[in-house]
Amino acid sequence: MTSTLPTVSGERIEELQQIAGEHLFMHAVQTNDWRGSLKIFEKGEGVWVEDIEGNRLLDAMGGLWYKAAGYGRREIADAMYQQLLAIDSPPAGSATVSQIELSAKVSELYPDHGARIFFVSGGSEAVETAVKMAKKHQALNGKAGAFKVISRRYSYHGGTAMSVSLGRSPAADPMGPEMPGAVHVGNWNSYRMPYEGDPVDVAVRCANEFETAIVHNDPDTVAAMIAEPVSAAAGIHVPPAEYWQRLREIADKYNVVLIADEVITGFGRTGEYFAPSNWGVQPDITTVAKALTSGYAPLGAAIATKRIADSFIGGPKETFRHLITFGGHPVAAAAALANLEVFEREDLVGNSRRMGNYLFDQLQRLYDHQIVGDVRGGLGLLAAVELVQDRDNKTPFPADAALAKMLPKLLYERKLVSFRAGDLISLCPPLSITSDEVDFIVSALDDTLTQLESDLGVS
Repeated sequence: MTSTLPTVSGERIEELQQIAGEHLFMHAVQTNDWRGSLKIFEKGEGVWVEDIEGNRLLDAMGGLWYKAAGYGRREIADAMYQQLLAIDSPPAGSATVSQIELSAKVSELYPDHGARIFFVSGGSEAVETAVKMAKKHQALNGKAGAFKVISRRYSYHGGTAMSVSLGRSPAADPMGPEMPGAVHVGNWNSYRMPYEGDPVDVAVRCANEFETAIVHNDPDTVAAMIAEPVSAAAGIHVPPAEYWQRLREIADKYNVVLIADEVITGFGRTGEYFAPSNWGVQPDITTVAKALTSGYAPLGAAIATKRIADSFIGGPKETFRHLITFGGHPVAAAAALANLEVFEREDLVGNSRRMGNYLFDQLQRLYDHQIVGDVRGGLGLLAAVELVQDRDNKTPFPADAALAKMLPKLLYERKLVSFRAGDLISLCPPLSITSDEVDFIVSALDDTLTQLESDLGVS
């Protein structure tokens, strides 16, 4: 790794820790858990990062699920710099070349090449935009009373007031009444299936819960249904193809807009640019963010199929009166264009598929550990290892086992970073990863679980 940053002394590290402890409000973590011991990073290259104390580690989570092209991409930084030199942002009501070219590029990669792209600043805004777009589409097409949205329990669709109403994820703090019309159904769980039977039949029964909810809530009042193709918050359970195929059938039957939340899975994570393509399904609206720029700049989008987008062509009544000040910022758009050039040049989507299969195969050896209950994945570079106290009965560890505090430290000692490590160890490495680096991840996990079993007294 190379860097122009000056070396940070021990005294400066202590000063930074003190400043962070007093002033930095970290996202979604308890301050007392890291005060004085915050991990501070200053370099990155490929799948590797280096902290301020010189420790080199493999980032098994790709930042926050987003570092698809990996760290240290000079061509992305150069593209952002050139855009800044040319024009950092245009006058209101206009556009830049980078924004226009990116809309064309995303439409080219999307299965519906006639799609329109509404750019925002991130995933939560993309979901807010998609839901609002779906509701207005319905109002413009004969369902003026359609305001309800069907979503799945334990999914995560963002941290804003509306998006936390969708899914009831434990990862979000709703803090008050939910959005009127938020209706929740069960999620797909391949490890603890909610019904007995063949997995395909069970998956279809789970999908049918959307139909039951629509009928019970009056189809004329239901605007949309939303789901992640593979829910990271719910444990990375890959559904059979029939699950999403059934969701499409239900949406068509009741004239409900089908929204695929691909903030995490979009742009190659599942071995296809868009996850529903794995199952031959075309959603009506797709939300994306994270991998669109590989985290080099904040950017997200709601991708509307031509059928949906054409609803907003006409006069003042049809106008989609929705505005995000920094949505589709030209510098972020330039980063996304350069990022997608890397994707194509290095076949990162194909590598996701190949390395995802390899990772899933190598993870099977972790079943040698008694505490490993389930290994999930096999659809691109998105995998999970679930730990249980009793494998035969799938009994979870009690909360006081404090795995979420123990595991990240044990992994860090073995040069592996994963902020999502507890009962569930999530894996979402950069799409540029090699087989040797996959081996490093699996070996580090193997060693970590051996130590964890020793600490827990498991023999």
